[in-house]
Amino acid sequence: MNTLTVTNGPRRSPKVIGGALVALTKPRIIELLLVTTVPAMLLAQRGLPSIRLILVTLVGGTLAAGSANTINCYIDRDIDAVMNRTKRRPLVVNGQGTIKPWEALAWGLLLGAGATLLLGLMANWLSAALADTAILFYIFVYTLLLKRRSPSNIVIGGAAGCFPVLVGWAAVTGTVAIPAVVLFAVIFLWTPPHFWALAMKFRKDYAAAGVPMLPVVATAAAVARKILWYSYAMVGATLALAPYAGWIYTLVAAGLGAWFLAEAHRLNQRVAVAEDKPAPMRLFHLSIAYLTLLFAAIAVTALLPWGRW
Repeated sequence: MNTLTVTNGPRRSPKVIGGALVALTKPRIIELLLVTTVPAMLLAQRGLPSIRLILVTLVGGTLAAGSANTINCYIDRDIDAVMNRTKRRPLVVNGQGTIKPWEALAWGLLLGAGATLLLGLMANWLSAALADTAILFYIFVYTLLLKRRSPSNIVIGGAAGCFPVLVGWAAVTGTVAIPAVVLFAVIFLWTPPHFWALAMKFRKDYAAAGVPMLPVVATAAAVARKILWYSYAMVGATLALAPYAGWIYTLVAAGLGAWFLAEAHRLNQRVAVAEDKPAPMRLFHLSIAYLTLLFAAIAVTALLPWGRW
């Protein structure tokens, strides 16, 4: 008898339950969100905010993202079961999930409440409201409204992943200023190339689940062209931050942008030669490195007074 199944739930160990609850939060996605939060805080402060505020914001952001991801897993457990990429998630595990649906939902709600209280009481209520907006947007706009209905799902729904920069900025200043909006736009425009590259790789998975991701409903050539368009718009948005971030950031952003655009053009050319073998994962992995290095440049510029104009 399998002691990890929910049908025989009393024999589940605390270690198994704890590990499954953490897995529901999608820690690898949260890591990328946090990479954008601290540099936004440093730029807002034009230096180093208090360590206490940084920790509060990071923990609050982690709880908020974990809440949204957990409830997403709860809602999408039916399609996760038919996708190779997601069928090992704790609510699925080949039909014998290690976590019951009601447990996952309760966990997600608890994380969201914790994020709200922590940010509201120890940072400010604007940052808490922005974190709550991100949770609600991810659940209701992306997961429930768009994901199963529109190939624009990740374009619009991806805005949920842009909120950490607003949360970080608001935690420091109590407001949302133009640089924070520009940072939001950078991540918003980065998300489609990043995610469409992944969806090209797992196109059959999404098709089997009936999820109309762009690579499912459009040709590889059309997807590659859109990736290229969004890449140019993204690089333009990064340069729009130049007046606020300084000359070191501007040089780095220009170099990184050229690197990203070269890879987007490479993908477009590969698709033109062999549409059935686009090899998109190179761009996907590059996009993660790109965003990390870009925000590292923002952090460095904010900490070095001679990096400004």
